[in-house]
Amino acid sequence: MTRTLRFGLALLAALVIIAPLYWMVVVAFSSRRELLGGDLRVWPRQFTLENVDRVFSSFPVAAWFGNSVAISLVVALLSVATSLLAGYAFAHLRFRGSNALFFVALGTLVLPIQVIMVSLFRIVTGMGLYGTYWAVILPTAASAFGLFLARQFLLGIPRELIEAARLDGAGHLRVFRSVVLPLSKPLIAVLFFMSLLQSWNDFAWPLIALRDNALYTLPIGLLYLQGQFGSDYGATMAFALVNVVPMVVVFLVFQRYFVAGLTRSGIR
Repeated sequence: MTRTLRFGLALLAALVIIAPLYWMVVVAFSSRRELLGGDLRVWPRQFTLENVDRVFSSFPVAAWFGNSVAISLVVALLSVATSLLAGYAFAHLRFRGSNALFFVALGTLVLPIQVIMVSLFRIVTGMGLYGTYWAVILPTAASAFGLFLARQFLLGIPRELIEAARLDGAGHLRVFRSVVLPLSKPLIAVLFFMSLLQSWNDFAWPLIALRDNALYTLPIGLLYLQGQFGSDYGATMAFALVNVVPMVVVFLVFQRYFVAGLTRSGIR
């Protein structure tokens, strides 16, 4: 495959990915007259913030945005911690049944959230967490896919480094803190971004676990906006833009570590 052909395919793929986001921006900043009059252009004739103002004045978007940030950050941090610790155990500790336990954990990937939703609801209700942030955070604080990535990445760390630290008298926690973590920055970036993205876009479980309107996240808020402004495409796209832009910015910031972490984890 020639370099020109590869460049053309990459450019085509980039256009396919960017086109929905670009169209979202165009609709969000176009006036209602332009949208309803059928005169929508490649770029708004008159750049306006009326759609954004209408969304923020009709819904507590700032509060929902804060809820999404708080929940997603806590979930991402807990998921990174649990994935790294469990991945280190499966990669460098030998114990009976470790492989079987690892494959059982991977087997949970085939279970959709709808299968365990009733059980999760009963658990959080029994713990008195229903209707709180923790009802959303704790059930998603560990990820089987994150465990898989962490194990594959940490298997690439030479065992000689681990054994040398152990011979110097370091315990497993000291080895994890002083040897494993400094070498795992790309992995941490991947786990953090993937957990953040999944939690940020999560809809089904927060809709069930949260009962107070003030605690809702942005995806749930988008559902209510569509119910009230069903044909107001400008307001809908403005709200969707508020939901999408933060994750785009995070990806651009962590892009280098994200690609490096996936490559070293054996994902192509």
